[in-house]
Amino acid sequence: MQLEQLINKHYNKLNENDFYVLKYILNHKKECYQDSITELAKKCNVSRSSILRLAQKLDFSGYSEFRIFLKWEDKPVEVHNHYFESLMSDIESNIKALRNTDMEGICRLIKDADRIFVYGSGTAQTNCAKELQRSFVSERKYLSIIQDKIEFDTMFPDFKPEDLLIIISLSGETPELIPQAKLLSIRGIPFVSITNLKNNLLAQLTPYNLYATSKTVKVENDRELTAFVPFFLVGEALFRNYVDYVHGKK
Repeated sequence: MQLEQLINKHYNKLNENDFYVLKYILNHKKECYQDSITELAKKCNVSRSSILRLAQKLDFSGYSEFRIFLKWEDKPVEVHNHYFESLMSDIESNIKALRNTDMEGICRLIKDADRIFVYGSGTAQTNCAKELQRSFVSERKYLSIIQDKIEFDTMFPDFKPEDLLIIISLSGETPELIPQAKLLSIRGIPFVSITNLKNNLLAQLTPYNLYATSKTVKVENDRELTAFVPFFLVGEALFRNYVDYVHGKK
């Protein structure tokens, strides 16, 4: 699990001071794992106990264990100059992460839900939603696609706690999506977020989050390439986990 995932997981435990320290750590990882707790506290202008409490909020026994984690996470990543190799690197990263992702809670939600809705916050995300819908038909789980924001807003008052929503968003920060996600949380309507691997608001609003690693690479004329293959891969992994769950393979 990466630091961004830990922040999302324990978001509700963290205060403004914690976020200030985490922002510094995210921007200076190499320096931080080389620093003692006293040195890091001094650089962040906080007390040693504040750093210790932050480490414990993130489920580390203390600063030493947190420091080891930061060192492990800062391992150099091979840089590829070819766009194809960049895609292969993304796919390999996702496969490695998915092997260590526990989806049992999400599978239970899918099995028990009266109705399941899937919303993609863009064209490519909607295509991922359609593929997820197609996969689950074989298990007699019929997912309804929410086509756009207008449809989402129209349907919103009719969602119930017995329903389940799956929301697919590249950034997890789509401005028009966050208010609805907050209301879903307040109303006790469960939803699963599928987002790129980074600290994002959508993932913070639900304990049921899945991550796709898709690094943006630049090409000539400042154009960017972002692969959506990892999102399809996460969706397929969710479906296969569900099949194992329902048929007692796990």
